[in-house]
Amino acid sequence: MIPLFPSDPELVWLFGSLAALLVMATSAGLILKVSLSGEAAQVTMVNVMVRVRAWWVLAAVFVTALAIGDAGLLALFGLASFLALREFITLAPTRRGDHRALCWIFFVIAPLQYWLVARGWYGFFSILIPVYAFLFLPIRSALIGDSERFLERTADIQWGLMVCVYCLSHAPALLTLEIPGYEGESAKLLVFLVLVTELSDVLQFVWGKTLGRRRIAPTISPSKTWEGFLGGVGSATLIGTALWWATPFTPWQAAGMSLVITLLGFAGGLTLSAIKRDRGVKDYGALIEGHGGVLDRIDSLCFAAPVFFHLTRYFFT
Repeated sequence: MIPLFPSDPELVWLFGSLAALLVMATSAGLILKVSLSGEAAQVTMVNVMVRVRAWWVLAAVFVTALAIGDAGLLALFGLASFLALREFITLAPTRRGDHRALCWIFFVIAPLQYWLVARGWYGFFSILIPVYAFLFLPIRSALIGDSERFLERTADIQWGLMVCVYCLSHAPALLTLEIPGYEGESAKLLVFLVLVTELSDVLQFVWGKTLGRRRIAPTISPSKTWEGFLGGVGSATLIGTALWWATPFTPWQAAGMSLVITLLGFAGGLTLSAIKRDRGVKDYGALIEGHGGVLDRIDSLCFAAPVFFHLTRYFFT
């Protein structure tokens, strides 16, 4: 069980720094909102302030879960998986024949995945979804006898389960790693992953708004530019390197890990944006004001978490 974070001075420093960043962002937004003129500038600043307010709420929820301990963090990520999968499936072309398979996904497979993570049963949680669920779900749907668009429907369900549940569950799975010389401090590794991932998203947005000119994939994500990508990835990597003291990594190792996190986070955001464009929607949902749905907020984390987990497990345990 992870102790309450106030007993760990390094976690206090991490969240104190996060609070300072949010205060600075709020103050800067209020100043710019008053000083800038023009309708377009005002609309942009209103959007920024809505995003900042949402970040205050998201940060408070994450800190509360961390303070509760393992159970709080597992419950938070489990809920995020449930809500993200619901948003994803809503856009998928499912039929009545898929309903029983979906019941298995939401009420058996997803909870079982997080239970296995909580037990630290790596050998099972690492194959439950990509092997057993992968084979079971199409069989369950086929037994209904509905073959219309069967492959497309099955592939959509499988992909949603992999991204929203399997991939994301690797974030709290970091709590189960036993790293020599780092015993009982794995919560900071999870904080490191989340901070670097989300800061990369925010900094890509900021750099893109200020200097962005050349779009990377205009038909998929018009707001993503090369300037925003390079500025955000570079800035977040530097921040991750500066946080090496909260991890089991050396500064150079922290830099490498941060770069991997930011690159995969960008790839996750771009990939999930392609799905939204294919479905003709702007966001996966509207639960988080200024950010869209849950999946809109955790798309980067879904791609970064499993690779970061396995790199850490392979090289440091």
